[in-house]
Amino acid sequence: MQTDKGEFEMKQIIRAFKTTLRIAMLLAGSVLLNSTVLAADAVTATVTVTGGTIAGVEQEGILSFKGIPFAAPPVGDLRWRAPAPVKPWTGVKKADAFGAACMQPPNSQGNTAPVSEDCLYLSVWTPARTTSEKLPVIFWIHGGGFSGGSNSIPMYDGRGFAKKGVVQVSVAYRVGPFGFLAHPELSRESGQGSGAYGLLDMIAGLKWVQQNVERFGGDPNNVTIFGHSAGGMAVNMLAASPLTKGLFHRAICMSGGSFAPLQTSHETVSGLGIPAWPVAEASGKAFLEKLGAADIKAARALSAEAIQGGVGDGAGGAGPRFRPVADGHVISSDLYSLYHAGRFNDTPILLGNTSNELGGFGGPSKVTAAEFEARIRTQYGAQADAILRAYPHATDAEAARAATELARDSTFGWSTWTWSRMQTAKGSGKAYQYYYDHHAPTADGSGHGSDVPYAFQTLSAGRQAPNAEDFALAAMISNYWVNFAKSGNPNGPGLPEWPAFREDDQRAMVFDAKPSARPVPNLDKLKAYDAYVSGLRDQAN
Repeated sequence: MQTDKGEFEMKQIIRAFKTTLRIAMLLAGSVLLNSTVLAADAVTATVTVTGGTIAGVEQEGILSFKGIPFAAPPVGDLRWRAPAPVKPWTGVKKADAFGAACMQPPNSQGNTAPVSEDCLYLSVWTPARTTSEKLPVIFWIHGGGFSGGSNSIPMYDGRGFAKKGVVQVSVAYRVGPFGFLAHPELSRESGQGSGAYGLLDMIAGLKWVQQNVERFGGDPNNVTIFGHSAGGMAVNMLAASPLTKGLFHRAICMSGGSFAPLQTSHETVSGLGIPAWPVAEASGKAFLEKLGAADIKAARALSAEAIQGGVGDGAGGAGPRFRPVADGHVISSDLYSLYHAGRFNDTPILLGNTSNELGGFGGPSKVTAAEFEARIRTQYGAQADAILRAYPHATDAEAARAATELARDSTFGWSTWTWSRMQTAKGSGKAYQYYYDHHAPTADGSGHGSDVPYAFQTLSAGRQAPNAEDFALAAMISNYWVNFAKSGNPNGPGLPEWPAFREDDQRAMVFDAKPSARPVPNLDKLKAYDAYVSGLRDQAN
């Protein structure tokens, strides 16, 4: 009996030892597995993306990766083609410096970086430490009149958004004749029209985001496209393109939009209209003839400098202008018609403009009351009386003010207001409109682009020394933008309530000395200009 008891106790000891050993092995395996997962999920300064491995830089807790190739260099036979897949590289590519800006005139639109036809690179800023964080993504598209600009301009630095929990991706795109040349031979070659290569670059960048942004802690299912000026117009175009379906989920536009009728002649029509395909092809053909290129093969053999030289330096509006074309593929028609038919990507939008849009360009020249009235009667025809009533001009001072306000409304004010109305009427995503009027007491309103450094929190990159009021407004605006990127709604704790735009309650967030939501400023003027554009649309139909 004693022996049986001893054997029983020994068996219990052995069984307990085996159990303990199994638990220890499981725990060890679990620790090993978890450490492997953590290592795989960590966002570090070395990341593998489409094409190969890149090494970025960490500064103040933010990882930045600059100059990441997202497409093959569009040179030689790839000039004037849709972006080709990126060429893989071996080893670790340093991603610590911006790529060259796309070909453009020297020092164009604020860009002072070297230029090159080999320019399809993007940059990423992220605060993430693991790939599972699913942070909202802002996809930035710079401005520059579709003829210049770059992402290396200090105002666009992505650290401000990253510090607030957003992954910022900034994309480069071909501009000028390299991005927007239409030509009959190019249209036959592609079978899908021509003249929208710069937009196709942006779309390639959005596809790169879908494939790679998780490796930077970003959420590919929460992407906000965001642009200013030409970049804002591009956002509007991407929102109306069938090629971008599912690639983004919100849109922010600062002083952009393009709801005017198509440009059907070489004379500029109202509101920065998109050129119709035949008009753009005729312009492109004339441009190559001017360069002495008999066909596209000969044009592709020309140097990038020779092609850029055919445009001129851009000063004073000299030389031909290039912008996205209604090519029938990326953009099938004018944006108003597409929205009216419900053919757009329905997402929440946040958009607005400044109080003196042409102020950033020196503004309209001084004009007398008589000169203003004569100009309006010449340009606006049957709608001239309505325009003149909406823009008081009895004195020379009033006329100068009227010219400034009409310039604002005809460039960006009417398009942003129209976009809010179309989104509200035809979509389910809400529209949030703003009006930026923060400026020095001696200034005549807020100039084009003066709101951009407030969104990016890059006030030190501006031309004037910021004060406490500027920093407070920058914090407010950037918080609105970040909240919108996170949820599609800009509102949040500590911020003045920003109501969504409604047709029966048209309010905008006015950013001035005392920011608050108010009725859309200058609504009577916008309605008068809208009647003029409606008349143009009726004539076209």
